[in-house]
Amino acid sequence: MVLTEEDKKNHREVTQCCLCNAVLGEESQKHGDLVASMMSKSSTTQTQTRVFLYYFWKRQPHSYPVQPLLQLKKSKTYEIALVNLEIYYSIPNIHVGNNSFWYSTAEGTHWFFIVLRTGSYGIDEINDEVQRQLRLNKHKAEIIIDANRSILRATSTLSKNYQVDFNVVNSTNTVLGFKRQLYTFDRATNGYTEGEYIVSITSINSILVNCGNINGSYVNSTQQSTVYSFSPAVDPGVKIMQTPKNLVYLPVTLRTINRMQTYLTDQDGDPINLRGEHLTIRFHLREV
Repeated sequence: MVLTEEDKKNHREVTQCCLCNAVLGEESQKHGDLVASMMSKSSTTQTQTRVFLYYFWKRQPHSYPVQPLLQLKKSKTYEIALVNLEIYYSIPNIHVGNNSFWYSTAEGTHWFFIVLRTGSYGIDEINDEVQRQLRLNKHKAEIIIDANRSILRATSTLSKNYQVDFNVVNSTNTVLGFKRQLYTFDRATNGYTEGEYIVSITSINSILVNCGNINGSYVNSTQQSTVYSFSPAVDPGVKIMQTPKNLVYLPVTLRTINRMQTYLTDQDGDPINLRGEHLTIRFHLREV
């Protein structure tokens, strides 16, 4: 979807659209920031329900005004659940804090710097980028980064006279499982070295979806605003599509909803870097 600067300017605030007999279509494709509100009556329970559809821009946390605001009945109880979430997997495991090391081609006489760009890497992708930078420096493939997957260790193979120094600021040793030290060619192993620690190539075990309008959720025995959690099961660059089979509703804490704030964290509660990818989340608010 391509939006002009005029579109972005005109629809910086959330625009409420009425969903009567039409499915949200052209309006959701036309505008960037969008909240769609649908009010309906159940034929069997006569319970008031609303569905919110959020199309988010590249901000984390995401917070948008609800227009017009929702005034919930004081005599009633309300709860909310996540209906679906969509985003492309762009979470980086390599960033400015763990993306570099030095290498030498002449037993420490001359040194060259390897810096990986922020991104989502596997062991093979790290090695591909190392090889690319070696070629840029007019060096052959004399440093090979691989893995012994049976023991979950990264490996490095150095040619004679080559050295790798992970004792640098923002070293990749924390990802690859090597010590923060200098590694040299070892004749006994023909330059082959295994990392001392299990690789930490994947830092995200769980993604927690948080909504500032709820309570009743606990993470590690601490009350949080987490409405849903999942483990990403796709490769980098592939779209994550989460649609819970069984909706889990949590109590809404507010009587007046004038703003919805949603943000993603990892299993440790740290904000997740979406690297500018758009995030779509839909919630269902219902009267109990």
